[in-house]
Parts: sequence; C-alpha cells; structure tokens
Amino acid sequence: MNSFPADIYTEPQGYSINTLENLGPLTRLAGIWEGQRGLDIKPKAEGPKKQVYTERIEMQPIDPQTNGPQLFYGLRYHLHITKPDQVKTYHDQVGYWLWEPATGSIVHTLTIPRGMITMATGKASASAAQFECVAKIDDPTAGISSSPFLDYAFKTIEYRIMVTILEDGTWSYEQDTVMMIKGQDEPFHHLDTNVLTKVGEATPNPLALEAMKKPS
Repeated sequence: MNSFPADIYTEPQGYSINTLENLGPLTRLAGIWEGQRGLDIKPKAEGPKKQVYTERIEMQPIDPQTNGPQLFYGLRYHLHITKPDQVKTYHDQVGYWLWEPATGSIVHTLTIPRGMITMATGKASASAAQFECVAKIDDPTAGISSSPFLDYAFKTIEYRIMVTILEDGTWSYEQDTVMMIKGQDEPFHHLDTNVLTKVGEATPNPLALEAMKKPS
C-alpha cells in the first residue's frame, strides 16, 4: 500500500527555492570534493583485485523539482576517478541525489558509460549523519538496468551505498555492487570506499540567487 494523495496533479505552492537550505541529510554533501585514498575491490579472472584510486566529485544544487504534489530538493553530481599513476579515466559517473522532505525519502541515481543505470532509494531524518540507499534487480521502483554484455557476463543484482557525514567536515561512503559473474556460483561483492574532503563550494542557479535576494 502507498500513501499517495488522490490528487496526483496539483503542485505544491509557496515552497522555498533555496535548495541549499532544504537538502536535509544531503546538506553537507553540497560542494566540490576530493579523495586520495579510495579502495576498489574488483573481480578479475584470477580472483578479487585491490586497486587504490583518487576521486573528484562535484555536487551542485538543482532547483526544486515537482512531480504533481511531490517536492524534491537535490544535487546533480559528476564523479571522476583515476588511478594514482595514470591519466586515463578509471571511472566516470553522473547522476542525482534527491531529498523529499515530506516523506524523508532519498533517491540516488547513477549512470556509467559502460552501459549501466541504477536508481537506489532510502529513508532518513533531515538531520541524519548516516544513510543508506539500496537498489535491487527485481525492484520496479529502485532497480538496475545493464547493457546486454554486462547482463550476460557481470550481472548486477544489488547495489548499496552507505554515506556517513563525519564530524571534521569530511564524508565517506561504502559501496557494495553485488554481481553474478558468468562461470561463478556465488555472488561477487564489488566494494568501493573513500573519504572525501571539500575543496570548493557549491554554485546555485544564479537566477535563483537573484530571486532570493529580492524582498518578499
């Protein structure tokens, strides 16, 4: 059972356009971040392989989004990862972190240029310092879709990301991408972890900034 209203068309009125003040548990993720000690445990033919990586992620505020009566505040992100000794991109990812204040819902979307998209969801309080989002292959509202080759050889069946806001102003994540690999009977847990330090501030929509400066 869901708790959606009977009126699915009427949009909310009078809400704030100041995204940075309405991000709930996502508030401290806004900005530009770097991490130098990422650890990736990935599958190889000879067995799991550990790989260190460096990371830069930009988390920029978007204007409030409505779906009929729903209201979301969010961050648009671009994540770029390299190996310490290489120039070539090791991992590139784009997507959104969304917060729905009315329900305490978090939505995390990701797209990678190897042919996979995922939408993971979770619940948290507005002041939460830790939250988790989960997607599963058979979930129609928080699921995973892969290209034909990935579905055949490295089928992702579950995705989890745990974000922890740390007292020193940094934040960390623990990510578990569960895959069924061709020729293996047991699922493989592709793990990624890192700690991110802020190197730049977020940049709101300049038109929204001007609107917020005007007297109400």
